[in-house]
Amino acid sequence: MSDDGDDYDAADSGAADCTPIEAGSVKQGKFLMIKGRPCKVTEVSKAKVGKHGAAKCHFIGIDIFTGKKLEAICPASAQLAEPIVDRNEYQLVDISDDDFVTIMDKDNNMREDLQMPNDDALCKKIREQFDGGEDVLLTVLKAVGSEMIIDLKQGQKA
Repeated sequence: MSDDGDDYDAADSGAADCTPIEAGSVKQGKFLMIKGRPCKVTEVSKAKVGKHGAAKCHFIGIDIFTGKKLEAICPASAQLAEPIVDRNEYQLVDISDDDFVTIMDKDNNMREDLQMPNDDALCKKIREQFDGGEDVLLTVLKAVGSEMIIDLKQGQKA
């Protein structure tokens, strides 16, 4: 049987933004690379060792950036990749005409390389609060080289 159809991502030594994890130890709520995408595991099921082979694990996860549902099936002994996910808060300083945001971290370092999120409702909330003169704290999720604004918190009036 060939490995061309595998839908799980084996951990390799070059994955600096991931850590290896054995499939049998993955729990619900953890992060896992499924089909090359960082996902939060929502369901885990394990099939018992049978007469003809090893135990299998079935994972269902939600892509943390797109919200798409992905699934993978692999042997319980397989080495998978767990993405290192960072969550940071930044203060919103400005929104440019081309939807790039200027944000500041807690050490007063400025960034201008993030775009507004694809979620229209979240964009509208961010613009309304910012245009209303309120301090807006943006929550940014970072994993496997991608960053995205996923939430906002309201600060005090400016």
